[in-house]
This record gives sequence, C-alpha cells and structure tokens, in this order.
Amino acid sequence: MIDASARDDLSKVLGERVQFDVPMSRHTSLRIGGPADAFATPADRSELRALLGVCRDRRLHLTVIGAGFNCLVTDQGIDGVVVTLRKFRGLEERSGPSIYAEAGVSHSAVTRLCVERGLSGMEFAAGIPGTVGGWIMMNAGIGVRELKDVTLEVGVVTPEAPEEVTLARSVLDFRYRELRGLPEHGVVVSARFSLEPSSRDQVKAEVNRLLAHRSSTQPLDVPSCGSVFRNPEGDFAGRLIEAAGLSGERIGGAEFSDVHANFIANVGGARAADVLALIECARTRVRDASGVELQTEVHVIGRSE
Repeated sequence: MIDASARDDLSKVLGERVQFDVPMSRHTSLRIGGPADAFATPADRSELRALLGVCRDRRLHLTVIGAGFNCLVTDQGIDGVVVTLRKFRGLEERSGPSIYAEAGVSHSAVTRLCVERGLSGMEFAAGIPGTVGGWIMMNAGIGVRELKDVTLEVGVVTPEAPEEVTLARSVLDFRYRELRGLPEHGVVVSARFSLEPSSRDQVKAEVNRLLAHRSSTQPLDVPSCGSVFRNPEGDFAGRLIEAAGLSGERIGGAEFSDVHANFIANVGGARAADVLALIECARTRVRDASGVELQTEVHVIGRSE
C-alpha cells in the first residue's frame, strides 16, 4: 500500500492525473482486476520523468500498461503505481521511409497511417490489439514476423537522464514475446519503424486479408486478454488445449473459447481466480495428454493474497 506521504508526492507531480484505489477492471481487456494503489496518466515526458523519480525514491513498485491486453490483474489488485501512456499519441511518417509512433498510439492508428501513405512492412501487425508501447514490450507478431523485424530504435525515459534516451535496434534484446535490456527504471515512450514504399491498394488488401483471418479465427466479440499461452516450439498452444478436450471448458465466468482454444473469454462476471483456475487446468490436462509443459504468454500482475 502507498502511505499518505507518498500519495502527497505523487499528487504534487501529477495533480488530478493520479488517482488512488482504482479498479483495474476498467483498464484491462478482460475487464477483470482488483484495485491499483495508484493509477497515473502523465501528460508528457517531464511528468513521466518526475513520476519515475518519485517511484524510485519512495521504492514504489511500478507497472506500465498499454491498452490492458496480455495481462491478467489478480482480484487482490496491484501494489504501487500503475502507469498508462495513453496521452503519448504522436504519430508521423519520417524519412527512410519510416514511421515514428509514441507509446500510446493505438494499433489501428498505425495500420491506418500505413494504408494512407502506402507504406509496407507492418501489415502483419494489423489487428494485433494494444498500443505501440505494448507491442514493443511484447515483441508482438504472428508466425515468423515480429516487431523486432521492423524496429529501428526506441525512445526511453528514465528518472536519471534529463532527455529521452534513444536506443538502436542493435542494442535491444528482443525475444519471443518480450524485450529485455532496457535501462533500470526506464520506460519505452516511442519507437521508429522501418518500412518500404508500396501502394495504398496493395497495403490495404493485405491488411484486409489479415483482419478477415483474425476475425474468423479469434473471439473478437467478447472480452479476452489475447493468447494465454506461448506456442511451444513446433506446435500451437491452441491445438494442444483443444486436443486435451478443453475447448469450451468453463470455470465461473471464464471460458476457453470454442473459436480459438488459446483464448480465455470473460463470458460474464469472471474473476481473476476463474481465469487462473482455467490456466492451471490447461497446464495439467495438456501435460497429461501430450507431455508438453505450457508456458503463459499473458502476464499475471498483482497481489497473490
């Protein structure tokens, strides 16, 4: 919990842009989650830098979220400060060609700009939900193509550096659904992506093809967190879950989708405990059926008791 003195420090930095005891069910794609001790929405890099300084000095745990995908917040809530960069919305075409996008830019805005300008190379990301910051931190992608393949550099704010730090792709440690190697206390605030000139019609056609495929193979009409498990090498988590007889399996208000078995949907009043129980059920049943140990892709965040 955050004591009164630390709350005062946070309020001095952010004013009304920090709130306390905020239900995270309002800010996650699953519509699940207990309260965050503090929920901060810095207006710019200066406020973010000051906020990071308070968290460092007060030893407050910091959690950065994008649009709330790929995360499951426990029913007990989150210690410390949750930060959203939703006000970081800069997006523009640059030379190269390339595009520059701040962390709070939505996936749809990036796709729309690429189509409008006839820029090819990021069609694979069409429909991958979330924001640019979340994309970068999760190294989002499909198949063999990921964000690392088009990222030129990222911008990071730290409490120590007076200016944004730019890190080239060559020093970034992208891995399967994660990024490592950022400076201590650093937060990604922007990225620049390398693209190729094309035509609007060609880019739009590929985007539409991928969106149509996603719509037909994923449960987009119900709250979910996206893929729950990582794909094991040479196989697919969804296939293994379905083969174990778990498609449509339900605990409380949470259910393995019968559209895509690697998605858990909130079909009404689900709690984090329901989702966690389904996750453990899948691990056990898949292990018994195939010998494969499933690893979660979704990040479980918050207090455990």
